[in-house]
Amino acid sequence: MTGGPEGEWRRLDPRTLLVTAAVLCGVAAGAGVPVAAGLSGGRPLWQAVGWVLAGAALLVAGGTAADWIRCRRTRYLIGPERIDLHTGLLLLKRRSLARERIRSVDLTANPLQRILGLTKVRIGTGESTGGGESTLELELVTRAEGERLRRELLARPAASGAGPADDGTLAVLDPRWIRYAPVSFVAPALGGAAAGAVMQVSEWFGAQAEVIDWIGDRFETVSLPWMIADLVLLATLAGAVGALALWVEMWWNFRLEREPGGTLRVRRGLLTSRSVTLEERRLRGVERVEPLGVRLFGAARLDAVATGLTEDDDEKHTELKALLPAAPRAVADRVAAEVLGETASPTSAPLAAHPPAARRRRLRWALAAVLLPAAVLALLGALLTPVLLYVAAGWTAVLAPLAVALALDAYRSLGHALSGGHLVTRSGTVRRSTVALRRTGVIGWTVRQSYFQRRAGLLTLTATTAAGEGAYDVLDAGEAQGLALADRAVPGLLTPFLVPAETPEARPTSR
Repeated sequence: MTGGPEGEWRRLDPRTLLVTAAVLCGVAAGAGVPVAAGLSGGRPLWQAVGWVLAGAALLVAGGTAADWIRCRRTRYLIGPERIDLHTGLLLLKRRSLARERIRSVDLTANPLQRILGLTKVRIGTGESTGGGESTLELELVTRAEGERLRRELLARPAASGAGPADDGTLAVLDPRWIRYAPVSFVAPALGGAAAGAVMQVSEWFGAQAEVIDWIGDRFETVSLPWMIADLVLLATLAGAVGALALWVEMWWNFRLEREPGGTLRVRRGLLTSRSVTLEERRLRGVERVEPLGVRLFGAARLDAVATGLTEDDDEKHTELKALLPAAPRAVADRVAAEVLGETASPTSAPLAAHPPAARRRRLRWALAAVLLPAAVLALLGALLTPVLLYVAAGWTAVLAPLAVALALDAYRSLGHALSGGHLVTRSGTVRRSTVALRRTGVIGWTVRQSYFQRRAGLLTLTATTAAGEGAYDVLDAGEAQGLALADRAVPGLLTPFLVPAETPEARPTSR
């Protein structure tokens, strides 16, 4: 039974067994091919295939039977005050959540589940507790039942005069945003993974040497440096194609909506559909993320800074907090303003620059990271072989200008501001991050000052919050600048720890 009035025990949909059987068939096929190839080396092919088929049938039958027992022993109850979940065969496990604590109901369905009209429901309280005790998962129910649970469990009375007044669509997918996919960090990672997969599969079939020889034949007349460059280029192109495909799968049909009752809903996915709900009263700000490649094209991603967005076994933190894919920076700022209910986006507010000492500090660290290894190579070259001297010279000539450029960019990225009710801080170069944090969400300050920072008159100010990463830094601000920022952002919080300047009237007189 998968439906019924409130107060009635319900079970998972029986078509869950079809999904389990199909997945196990895929697992058996994926593992069976290399196993059959390996077994056929010492016995007839028909015998190896027969053994693999017998093992696959046992795996599928046993796994499906185990899931049938799970489905039969799982039931849930939506009561007026609580939702209860009972599961287990020998050891009955009872879980219960108060409905007033429920903050999210997320729906996920892979292609097979979508074909069968099923979805996985993840009910969360937004609390960071170990062992998944703050969430309940129903795997699987019908799509209609999942939508009904989402509406019913997230129903809230409208709060008069609180939060943004307009409900509706805040952002929809623009297909032109796909141009930012190949310049993300995902592309080179996918290229490397593709090259590794080719070598792994060829090893399964005992053909790795043939693959290496074939590649060598293609580049027989090419020098080694050019061969390496060509292979890197091919891997990069493969990674770019993979990044495009991954982007389409993740972000197709994207829509960000504000729903009645004060919730934000993100829907996306081409093959695997995802629906993530965020209660706005959990929102403490937003983060505009600009990886280097994406930033060069004037784009940025937008993430939520909210309580309860912890990484679980089955969900990635990035998937839960993503509000907008890489899009033009102006679009990201507009969506940030609408999400925060501001007329102007805090993420685009003018930022105060940090002292020149912060720039010198970054230049010193960048040059040290290049010159220290070069010095070691030069010393070894003087003692062992002159070849290392050329390596040290090449290392310095190539990496020193790059390190200086990144250090200068890291300094230009530094900045902070108070924009309305938000504290804004920006830092980073390979991954530039601009965080707009609600000042009411700051629960504490941490002031750090290393020996070198003290000599340079700098400090790092950390705003502590119960949301997002838990702490956000204002890096290498001036001493007076940083302390004044903390005092103005949350008046009175840091005041007891500030030592007022000694005035002539306050000085003790001597006789």
